Amino acid sequence: MIEDLLPPGVYAAETFDDRDAETQLPLAERVLVAHATPGRRREFTAGRVTARRALVRAGLPADPIPAGELGEPRWPTGVLGSITHCTGYRGAVVARTGDVPVLGIDAEPDLPLPPGVLEAITLPAELARLRALDRSAPGRAPWGRLLFSAKESAYKAWFPLGRRRLDFIEADADIGADGSFRVMLHVRGPLLNERERVTGFTGRWTTRGGLLLTVVTAAVTAPVETDEALFQDHRRRRRAPQHT
Repeated sequence: MIEDLLPPGVYAAETFDDRDAETQLPLAERVLVAHATPGRRREFTAGRVTARRALVRAGLPADPIPAGELGEPRWPTGVLGSITHCTGYRGAVVARTGDVPVLGIDAEPDLPLPPGVLEAITLPAELARLRALDRSAPGRAPWGRLLFSAKESAYKAWFPLGRRRLDFIEADADIGADGSFRVMLHVRGPLLNERERVTGFTGRWTTRGGLLLTVVTAAVTAPVETDEALFQDHRRRRRAPQHT
């Protein structure tokens, strides 16, 4: 299912249950969930097993995938990857660095968000666009949940470069009814290389079988020189005296 959203060079694996949850984990992974609840162990195990299947499909070694300081998967050198899980679904995607600039995925139930969540994760402009989607494409998707998922995928694409958490209101998601989306950063983005700074991400989404999936595989960038000038100008404007 998720493969329909992926460009060439990105490989996926997915499962719709936890039958793989009894698979023996390598020690480097087993210790990560040694004290977790049974449900979390099943979830983690199925995610790691699925990730190794994706590595094999990419022609890469199915090495253990340990965790970083904030719990993020630490992929083998030269590999980008992302794992997602929700009730009834586990998915993973991998690619060689250089085949895509960034990679992030998220799966959610195809249901509205719980009460109060939407207001906590959205900016005023996002709420206005969601209302417009409700009018133009009613019933096409739970737009609030889709915005949440798009930001989750963007965060997973951001983290290997930014190396810090990205708050929901530090990014602005614009969802297209055509199956596309864009998430623009409201903070200074990380460097993609020596010449470009990330200013946002683009991706695709789909709903199928009671699930909602989002995938980020591309970055919006600006030349470092241009971005630096805009950033300094923004700082000067914020510091300037306000006349009323």
